Parts: sequence; structure tokens; C-alpha cells
Amino acid sequence: MKQADDKERRILDAALMAIAQHAGLRGTVTALEQPNEAGFRADALIEIEANGERYPYAAQIKRVDRFAALGEIRNRFAHHLHAPRPPLLVAPRMTADAAEKCRELDLQFIDAAGNAYLRAPGLYVLVKGQRPAKGEGLPLAGQEEKRAGTATHLRVIFALLCQPDMLNAPYRDIARTAGVALGTIGMVFKDLAARGITAGGQRKGDRIMRERKRLIDEWVTTYPLRLRPKLNTRRFNAPEPNWWQRVDPAQYGAQWGAEVAAAKLTGYLRPETATLYLHKEKGKRNLTRLVAEHRLRPAPDGDIEILDAFWDFDDEQPMTATVPPLLAYADLIATLDPRNLEAAKLIHDQYLTPAGAEA
Repeated sequence: MKQADDKERRILDAALMAIAQHAGLRGTVTALEQPNEAGFRADALIEIEANGERYPYAAQIKRVDRFAALGEIRNRFAHHLHAPRPPLLVAPRMTADAAEKCRELDLQFIDAAGNAYLRAPGLYVLVKGQRPAKGEGLPLAGQEEKRAGTATHLRVIFALLCQPDMLNAPYRDIARTAGVALGTIGMVFKDLAARGITAGGQRKGDRIMRERKRLIDEWVTTYPLRLRPKLNTRRFNAPEPNWWQRVDPAQYGAQWGAEVAAAKLTGYLRPETATLYLHKEKGKRNLTRLVAEHRLRPAPDGDIEILDAFWDFDDEQPMTATVPPLLAYADLIATLDPRNLEAAKLIHDQYLTPAGAEA
């Protein structure tokens, strides 16, 4: 737990008091911030007493302000679910819907309002619908006053994660690749440096990425909320479900995302929906051709979605059939579909971990 920030400790203490009040369970903190272990950082080690037994957990304190974050957290916890100290999410407050989704995902949590989902041999607790006491005013965990979370900032961060050499490229090249105004680049780097995600940058070529995993996690949870809704989504249906297997997306200046990208990247998923990202060059003409040649029909709830691409990578020539793995991963996580979460985990392990290092 960060020494300079006691907000997380306040949330943890409030959550332990709340489960005592609402579930009759006694929780104690046995140790604070533990070193990374296989990519998992515990903010605290805790024990929860129930029925005369002690249940140890590795607690991670995090604000959860959107459903997509639950899928990303569940995937991050996946490797540690059967550890002697399984992960436990500690949040300021979980809504009833979020608590139910945690149960569906088997994501154990407690919050400062008294909501909880705990499951272990001899232990099952589900409390939902509890609201914070009036005037409590508890700060949100992990909430910074300002972060690179606007749509334009997310475009830049995507370019930096997918193209590591961009970290020390001329600002003009980064702006062109991300499709943003030149002035945006300095603001993004200032934010990243202030939060310790990058270091250096005072001299040519000395900027380094210190917390790539943290930045990936932030991007994945923020993209569906801030950037994706601005990508001009159009929906269609096709005459038959396997139409996409006959499509060469490069002929239309497009790339597969989400489920089709997962099928091609991992060989694991059988797509039930098709997502295409259409690049802007001849975009309108290419969309018209795609719709006509494959007899697609506009449908508000169609299982085909076509979005505007928001990046322009020089090294994607010739264009690859799928979007960068980071984007496929984010789209899958946002669905919260268990099938897609498993495929997302495969993409994460194969392409986004340090061994693969391809965003």
C-alpha cells in the first residue's frame, strides 16, 4: 500500500468493519503491501474468521466504476485463484448489479458499504444492495485528480503500447500515428511521468516505460467507456453465420477485432459476433463494397459491428488481418462473456505479457 496515500488503508479498514457489521465476520490485516509475485501485487494480506476457521486472502484495493473493470480484474486474478492466499478485491462500493456480476465471475470481493462475495470450503457469503452511510464521503480507491483518460489521450497511449519505439519518437510522428493534434502528445507524457508510469524524457532517446502492465490495465478498462463510443459503430446482419470466413478484410481496408480476432490469434474461440475496424482511407467506398458484396443488412441489434479505426501504423503494411492484440483483448474483456474472457486470457498470456511484449 502506497506510503504517501492512506486512502486505500481507509477503504480496507472500512470494508473489514462493514463485513463485521453486515455479515458477522471478523477480518484482520496481517501485512501491508507485498512484493509482486507472478504479476500480482497484494496491497495487504488479510485473514477473515468464520465458523471457527481462518481464511487468508491477498487483498487488492481498487475502484470499480464500470463493468468492464470486473472482467479485467477477474483475468488478472485468474492465475492465483487456487493459491494458498487467493486474491480478494476490496472496493469503496459495489452496486447490486456489480456484486451479482462478481458472483457470476467467481470474483471474491468486500466493500466499504458491507457488500461481499466470499467463497471457500466451509464459507459462502453473498451480501448485495448495501449503501454507504449518509455523509460518509469515502474517497474512491485509486482515484487521481487527473489522468490520461480522454479519447484523444487513449489514442496516444494505444500507439505507445503497440509501438514501443514510439516512446522516443518525434512528437509529430506520434501525433500522426495516433491521429491527434500535436499538442496532445506533451500533455500525455506529462501525465504519464507524473504518475510514475514513464521516466526520463529530458534528453533525446532516454524515456522508458516503467509500468507497462499498469498502463495496459488502465487502457483496457477505460477504452470501452471513453474512446469506443466515438468510433461510429454501425451494425448489420449477414445471410449466414460463417460469412466472415470468406472475407479478406484487407481488401476493404479493415481488420478483424474482438471474437474473430481471438479465433485467428489463438485458435480457441468460435465467433458468434463479428467486429471490423475500418480504416479511413477510402472508408466510405470500402464499407459500401463490403455491404453489397456480402449482402449485409443494417440492423440496430445486429451481430456484425463495424467501427472506425483510430490508428495508423506504418509497419502494418501489408495490413494484418487482425487488429493489434491489445485492442482485441480490450473488446473481449468489455463483453464480460465467460467465453470471451477465457479467449482474452489466452491473448493476454501470448501477446501482452513481457515474454510476448506485443501489444
